[in-house]
Amino acid sequence: MKKKIVVLTGAGVSAESGFATFRDTGGLWEQFDVNEVASIEGWYRNRKLVLDFYNQRRAQLRDARPNAAHVAIAELEKRFDVDVITQNVDNLHERAGSTRVLHLHGELTKMRPENGEYDRSYSEKEVIDVGYDAVHLGDLAPNGSQLRPHIVFFGEAVPNIEKAIGLVEKADILLIVGTSLQVYPAAGLYRYASIDTPIYVIDPKPVPLSDKRVTMIQDVATKGMATFMELLRSVE
Repeated sequence: MKKKIVVLTGAGVSAESGFATFRDTGGLWEQFDVNEVASIEGWYRNRKLVLDFYNQRRAQLRDARPNAAHVAIAELEKRFDVDVITQNVDNLHERAGSTRVLHLHGELTKMRPENGEYDRSYSEKEVIDVGYDAVHLGDLAPNGSQLRPHIVFFGEAVPNIEKAIGLVEKADILLIVGTSLQVYPAAGLYRYASIDTPIYVIDPKPVPLSDKRVTMIQDVATKGMATFMELLRSVE
């Protein structure tokens, strides 16, 4: 039976593809007010502004390409049972070849009907893949309501967190790539790994994890994944 590797990824894995991150220096949060473009309150205040913001992100994603880190993660499937849990809303993991990707914060290339209420659940059948097309105010879902980004806004619950916890609990190896582990609830997922599950963390900045299971690889995602692949060969 193949060992199970669960990979948790953040913005750092896509940064080398030229896909703008939010929190880093020069990132999107320095150009845009998060409360206006990425919160549920911002959506209800100014739908057009939010739609335009995500239209720009889709146009940027269309021109981005998976990098060597995305490819290396996908290639793990040749030898291991792999699940990717990503905080990213891009589709670069899928385009690199990963076949099981759980998006915690939604997907940029998809839309769904406007909830109408902060806490209303939605059906996956309502989700519409728009690819890289722009969506405007007045573009409606089949049920007649305004289309909104299939994104978990600030102020909304993270519906896939329970699935993510279940995956981490089953991991033989947990690999964390390109995330500073500052955004909850994703930042706490590593705590659900078994006490004897090794944890590898790849990030150019120190990630403060005081856990004896952790091996820190302080590097960018592409170089860090190359180092991880070498380490993996030595422990197999």
